[in-house]
Amino acid sequence: MSTYSKYKPVTFEYVKQIPEDWQLLPNIAIFEERNEKGHINEELLSVTIGKGVIKQSDLNKKDSSNPDKSNYKLVEIGDVVYSMRFRQGASGYSNYKGLVSNACTVLKSKIEINPKFFHYQYRLPFYQNYAERYSYGIADGQKPLRWQDFKRMYSFVPPLETQNRIVAYLEEREKQIKKFIKKKKELIISLKNQKINIINETIHKGLNSNYKTVKTDIGYTLYHPENWNKKPLKYVVKHVSENTSQYKKGEYYLPLENIVSYFGEHTYQNEDVYFESNVKRFKENDVLFSKLRPYLTKSVVAQVDGLCVGEILVFRPRKEINPEFLNYILLSQRFIDFVNSSSYGTKMPRASWDLIGRVEISYPKDLELQKEIVLKIKNKLNNIDRTIEKTSEEIKLAEDLLKSQIEQVVTGKIQVPNTFNDYINIAAEPITTYKPL
Repeated sequence: MSTYSKYKPVTFEYVKQIPEDWQLLPNIAIFEERNEKGHINEELLSVTIGKGVIKQSDLNKKDSSNPDKSNYKLVEIGDVVYSMRFRQGASGYSNYKGLVSNACTVLKSKIEINPKFFHYQYRLPFYQNYAERYSYGIADGQKPLRWQDFKRMYSFVPPLETQNRIVAYLEEREKQIKKFIKKKKELIISLKNQKINIINETIHKGLNSNYKTVKTDIGYTLYHPENWNKKPLKYVVKHVSENTSQYKKGEYYLPLENIVSYFGEHTYQNEDVYFESNVKRFKENDVLFSKLRPYLTKSVVAQVDGLCVGEILVFRPRKEINPEFLNYILLSQRFIDFVNSSSYGTKMPRASWDLIGRVEISYPKDLELQKEIVLKIKNKLNNIDRTIEKTSEEIKLAEDLLKSQIEQVVTGKIQVPNTFNDYINIAAEPITTYKPL
């Protein structure tokens, strides 16, 4: 990838020069507004931030559009469409004929262009910032960019042959990088499942899987080491249920949404807090378990004293059980599945303390052994976490790489190879050979 041989200066805030045979044209010279209405039988389309223009039926959500489509705008294949969320990236080329709401703007070309080139251009961060200056409204990110304002903005217009070459290159590059990202995300899912399996196996079997086990009537497991205790949870913890409406400035508060599913990750708030209903006080080393939708697996060991919402059950472990050991029991899939199967409610199922308190758990009599088991689990999870962190960094680098290449190619900073064979050779190189310039 090299630069163009010759450039010319342009008066434009975001780019100071463009290739010599490129143009910087007002949008009114490139597009006209398509404002055709009354095509009520066409398929409904949606302008999304992540995927551009797609069929409404491909969205996994309820159709909230107006039943009367007479005022909706027609979109033809090859049109470029944007919505009020243009500033956030809601624009794109349409592969479909269909309808969009009257809040969208539909652009049809006046000159011979490859509209996909403008799809890439209008989704660049600098162009979205540029559009902000021409948008009017109250809500941030929802300010309408009207056609009469958009047409006064400027766009890069390379020769058509160059547009085609850039689009072909970016489509292939996008496909390649997205395939890479998909595999990395699948790896992260697999690693997280490994973490769940480690908890499930170690917390119920201990350090040595060859321990002699005894059959038990515990609802969520069939066997446990023969020298372990077996008791209902209510005899192992104190259920702290006192409500309070008192809040002291600087106290830590834990909302339910601040607990990440699985593995006890959570964040506290310690600014001025206002809550509509009574909350519970908890102490450091209490175990906090969400009774709302238990299948989400939200359980943590409190790191500080604080307050939590009523949907969280507060367990204060007795001296015979380690708080972190108990938390891993509550995070284990067997325990969660058993509790979830007995929850009540359809839309927002809950589990009651009466049920959870009767669930029998098994644990080593020796507290030191409990700590050793916790340490073993933590070490294994930490090793996996490091791999997940590295994989997440690779995903971020790949995403940044794609954004960087799109920006550099679309603005003419670097040149796509002139011949298709050269392009094929570059596209086939390993992704790791590419670094942002």
